[in-house]
Amino acid sequence: MATIQTKGLTYRYGIGTPFEKTAVDHVDLEIESGSFVGIIGHTGSGKSTLIQHLNGLLKPTEGSILLDGKDIWAEKAQMRQVRFRVGLVFQYPEYQLFEVDVLSDVCFGPKNQGLSKEECEAQAKEALQLVGFPEKYYHQSPFELSGGQKRRVAIAGILAMHPKVLVLDEPTAMLDPNGRKEVLRSVMELRKREHITVILITHYMEEVVGADYVYVMEKGKIVMDGTPREIFSKVDELKA
Repeated sequence: MATIQTKGLTYRYGIGTPFEKTAVDHVDLEIESGSFVGIIGHTGSGKSTLIQHLNGLLKPTEGSILLDGKDIWAEKAQMRQVRFRVGLVFQYPEYQLFEVDVLSDVCFGPKNQGLSKEECEAQAKEALQLVGFPEKYYHQSPFELSGGQKRRVAIAGILAMHPKVLVLDEPTAMLDPNGRKEVLRSVMELRKREHITVILITHYMEEVVGADYVYVMEKGKIVMDGTPREIFSKVDELKA
């Protein structure tokens, strides 16, 4: 069964005002369990708005989001569990970092899951090791880290909750080429090791070459979808 499906997913800002805008327009997608899926498109194409629906941060104006075949909005009481299962790493990791040190920050998610201090620290350390974060920085302020290190900590903070789906919104934005390669390599290794579903939002086409499937967005719609080979063979359409 597909891990995530959207059916006619539509989201409008500013309904009933002169500023009303359709950010996501009747999007249908299907993401299989354990797959690596890329969503690409220009800035403003609706990518970030779309993925904020996948764990219930935004509620659709129309349509539905299914997680393992069940509408995530069917029971509001279950939304907390949905957010533990579908982890979202925002484009700017500093928005997700706020504790006094790295270890405390990564412990935050497991703590909200009701785990003991010992369990939280064990899962946090495991997650930090998974993303290749050096132990010597565990007790350093996250705000003193480099951009690439902040990305790793933000990803670890989500992984510590043992999600089934990892959604990454432009995880390499503002990083140098080496930083981009390191973050992507960590994510791909994690996917293989932990058998999780990875959804990568990016405008760097080369970052989705190894994906199982790619969706291309423009003006809130899915305008192309297929394997990377199928997508990249449509050179003229991509240029347009």
